[in-house]
Formats: sequence, C-alpha cells, structure tokens
Amino acid sequence: MERRKFLLRAAAVGAAPLAPALAAGIGTGAQPSNAQKRPSLGHSVAELRAMYRRDLFVDWLPFMDQHVIDPEYGGFLCNTDFDGRHVDYEKEPLFEGRGMWVYSTLYLRFGHDSRYLEVARRSAELLTKSQPADDTFWCTRIHRDGSPAGSPGKLIPTDVGIAEGFAAYAQATNKQEYLDRAKQLLRKCIDAYNRVDYNPTVGRTYFGLDAPPLPGPRIMGSAMIMLRSAAQILAADHDPYFDRFARRCASIVLERHFNQRYQLNNELLLHDASLPPAPYDQLVNLGNTLEMTWMLLDEATRQRDDAMFRTVAERFHRHTEVARDPVYRGMFHTLLNVDENKYELAKLLWAQEETLTDALYIYDRLGERWAAELFAGVHAYVRDRFPLAAHGSPIWMYQSGRQATFEQFTSLRKRIENYHHPRHLMLTLLRLETMRH
Repeated sequence: MERRKFLLRAAAVGAAPLAPALAAGIGTGAQPSNAQKRPSLGHSVAELRAMYRRDLFVDWLPFMDQHVIDPEYGGFLCNTDFDGRHVDYEKEPLFEGRGMWVYSTLYLRFGHDSRYLEVARRSAELLTKSQPADDTFWCTRIHRDGSPAGSPGKLIPTDVGIAEGFAAYAQATNKQEYLDRAKQLLRKCIDAYNRVDYNPTVGRTYFGLDAPPLPGPRIMGSAMIMLRSAAQILAADHDPYFDRFARRCASIVLERHFNQRYQLNNELLLHDASLPPAPYDQLVNLGNTLEMTWMLLDEATRQRDDAMFRTVAERFHRHTEVARDPVYRGMFHTLLNVDENKYELAKLLWAQEETLTDALYIYDRLGERWAAELFAGVHAYVRDRFPLAAHGSPIWMYQSGRQATFEQFTSLRKRIENYHHPRHLMLTLLRLETMRH
C-alpha cells in the first residue's frame, strides 16, 4: 500500500497544550481513498473507545477513589494490593508527582471535573511537607502525613517526575508558582545529570553489584523522562531554555544512542556520548525505547519535522521486532547482550501498553499496516494476560514473569500502578476519539 501523506499537527498528545483547538494534540490522521481499506486494529474504533472508557472510568478510577487516594492526608497510597488491602501507608514523592500529572490531565482533558483537580491539589500540598533545599534532591519516601521518611535522594527521577506533575497542575490551575517550581526542579536535575560524577553505579541496575563503574553516564531513560517534563513545561509556557533542551534530548537519542551496527538504541553511553566498554556496549533497554517513542513522535510534531517522525516510527518498528517474545507473546523489556541474545524475561505491563500507544499513534498518522497489526496483536495479548477480573479485581497486573501468569504476579511487591497504566488509557482514548474508522 502506498504510504499516506504525513499531516503536520501543531501539538503533542501528552503535553495537553493550553489552546483549546490544539488541546487534543491529535488532528485528522491519514485516511484511505475509497479504493483502499484500512487495516484492522482487531476491533472497530467504536469498540476500542468503549473498552478504554470502561477501563478508565468504570474500573481504574473507582478503584483509586476507594483504595488508593488517601482521604485523610491526600496523595496516593500506592503500596496497596490488587484487592485493595494496604501493605503500609508510606508514600513515594515520585508517585505523588506522577499521580498529580494523571489527575491534572484528567481535569484538563476529560471534562474539567473538579474532583480530579482536588486530588491533584492535595497531592501538591502534601509534597510541600518534604520540599528539599534548592541544591538537594527530594527524599524517595515520605510518611503518610507527607513528612520525610528518609534522607535526600541521589538521583534525578523523583524530582523530574514531580516537575512534570507540578507543570501539569500549573496548566490546570494557571498557578504560576507551580510552573516556576517545575522549572526550578528540572533545571536542577539537568545540572546534576551533566556532572561528570553523576550516578557512577548505574550499571548495577542491570549487572548487579559487580558492574564496573560508569561515572557521568548518558542514560537514555534519563533523556526520556527529562524530555517528558520539558514537554509538559512547554505546554504551559514556551520557554526558550526548555525548547532548546527538548531538542537536545531528542537529538542525543536519535544521533548518539542509536547504534548503527545492530540498529538498536544503547541505553548507556559515556559522558561524552561515545560508546562505552563492555558490558554496556551490548545493553539495550527495549522498554525505554518503547516508552520514549511517542514522546519523540510528539517532539517531531512540535518541531514540524516529518523526516524525524518517520525515522522514529521506523526505529520503533525495529525495536518491536527484537523485543517480541516468539514463544509466549508480548514484549521483553531488556536485552542485556545483543550478540549473545540474552534477555531479561519479565513482562512489564507498561512496556506492552507503551507499544500500543506508539502503534496507534503511527497508524493514525501514517496509516502503516504493520502498526495496525502490531496494535491488534499486542492488544489481544494484554487483554488476555494482564487483567485481574477473574480474581475479583478491576486492576491489572503491573508485571509478571515471561508467561505472564497470576502466580508469577503474586510473588512481586504489592503496589498499584498510578501512572503508566492510566496514562496509556487516557492517551489512547483521546486518540480514538478523533479517529473516524
């Protein structure tokens, strides 16, 4: 089938810009001629809309209201099992920032329901009780009342996640103070990330305590979360500093993390963005590419760069071919060694759902048959393996083993996913609402 014309649209789905005409961030996708038939997504668009609305508004949000949103102090009790039983009452500032983004976006994009904004407001206010000094990172754990439950953190993800949440809350409320706080937090993280001694033990995440040090690494996952926070800030205020930074994040992923030899993204680079020594030269975090794809597609849209959009789409396709489990279906998360074909075998729900978000985005914009087929296959797999309705819960497994069984899931930490799952539901539903077929 002839590839369809790329239609530029002015804004990104995840960023939720202020202008009402641009707020959906998804214009009319490529449409076939009368002689052409669009490939199947496995269900009609109307059926998918109904599924996603049920998942978000009938299943996930009521469970959150009943079991996870703290009625006493505000914030999110994410250390909760799928049956609603609280394991403990500690909270994590990272999940507060992420939850704040979710509920601010629900308010902005799904009817301006004041109940959503109230959840975001109480989370924002809860975080003020653990606000660190300007030159330190947020602690990674807080007590139920919001007071710190540990010393300041050492890495950027928590502060980056809070920055994204503050920026979304600022956009929902037009409160400049929260936008200023988001900018300050992200600038602090950028400065820390650029230090030559930042996170020298990053390799332990993949290779254990004996992993060789890698000081000041360039981490694709860090570029991803910082790009996402920058995009949210830019949705509220076109700040030239964050405009330049977002462009740099995209550029380093596309130009430096991509390994021409095996046509995959290296997760870790040296501080100068060159290829690191073994074992890091063989490390591909497939899940981070699956997650970052729609953010890069958004950035290509923001830059009005159709060539960049197509490059990102083609590289995503390549990564899904490598990530796909040929035996038990679904997507693997990490390829530890390319040449030895050595994978981590866990199945993470968010890696599957990010694949769906990307595939539908590419199908909507470019009309690619492979994207429709990918969406249909992964959608069927996810619906088959991850929902817990058979076990009396509207929540889905956030992770499992290679075969994605309930027994493998129950051995994991008890927690509720308050970011990736609802984000996927919202972004996909928003896109489906604009699709005609």
